[in-house]
Amino acid sequence: MSNGIHHVTAIAGPARRNLEFYTRVLGQRLVKKTVNFDDPGTYHFYFGDEAGSPGTILTFFPWANVAPGRLGIGETQETVYRVPESAIGFWTHRFIAEGVAHDAPVKRFGQTTLAFRDPDGMRLALVGLPGIETEAAWASDQIPTEHALRGFHSVSLLLGDIGGTEAILTDVFGFERVGREGETTRLAKPGVDVGGIVDLRAAGGFLPARPGAGSVHHIAFRAADDAEQAAMARKLAERHGLRTTEQKDRDYFRSVYFREPGGVLFEIATDIPGFAVDEPADQLGLSLKLPKGLEQHRAEIEAVLPKLETAG
Repeated sequence: MSNGIHHVTAIAGPARRNLEFYTRVLGQRLVKKTVNFDDPGTYHFYFGDEAGSPGTILTFFPWANVAPGRLGIGETQETVYRVPESAIGFWTHRFIAEGVAHDAPVKRFGQTTLAFRDPDGMRLALVGLPGIETEAAWASDQIPTEHALRGFHSVSLLLGDIGGTEAILTDVFGFERVGREGETTRLAKPGVDVGGIVDLRAAGGFLPARPGAGSVHHIAFRAADDAEQAAMARKLAERHGLRTTEQKDRDYFRSVYFREPGGVLFEIATDIPGFAVDEPADQLGLSLKLPKGLEQHRAEIEAVLPKLETAG
């Protein structure tokens, strides 16, 4: 099984600001521009690498007037990207030049880590890794290939107790405990470089999370196909007493959802069919894509969606 992280989905404020930050400031590709299937008057943006590969995708529901979230128990604390070790200096200078809120680089588990926040206060970080300079990366005018992001390094979850969450990640998703630093326990998926780490931070006594702008809605883990997804769902039910939702077709992957014991919403998403299923790979994200059931309402939907002046 190649199950690392498939994608992370978060809540944002104004759509244009969100699009500008992730495409221009961070240099990610807008790989899909669609709508929230449950709220079609809202965009759903997918940012990632050139192909929209699993393990690189950060997605957003941007609502212009959403209240800020509050970090707390039962939520993703931080979403972390991989960059070449030599790129940390470049990104520190870029964040200063762009006015991006950030901390000084620190060592975590022996790796140089640069924590920062997006315009909505979402907690993000870059981890500098040796030997990944030759990996493929989506470059932009302002961010050369040697400094570009190379998919997810990890997510960290803030939990009252880590035991139940660790049991799911190890038994169902195949992660293994590989280290501990302070209150953080690190789990890694053997053989998975991109999106292969989950950090569990025990923080009993914190207030529960309050969703809003800057907060993560859910974490999705990979399943190769429907059969592997079904096998995971069976294991969740038979060995952990957790039921998933029925499968939902998200056009670019098929999903089931469940609330893990620590309170975080988890998704299992298939790698298939991928983001090139409805537009050529070289034109990903250029046009608004709607699910089949909403295509007949395109005119009304486009009329209420915020106008995006930033090029996708």
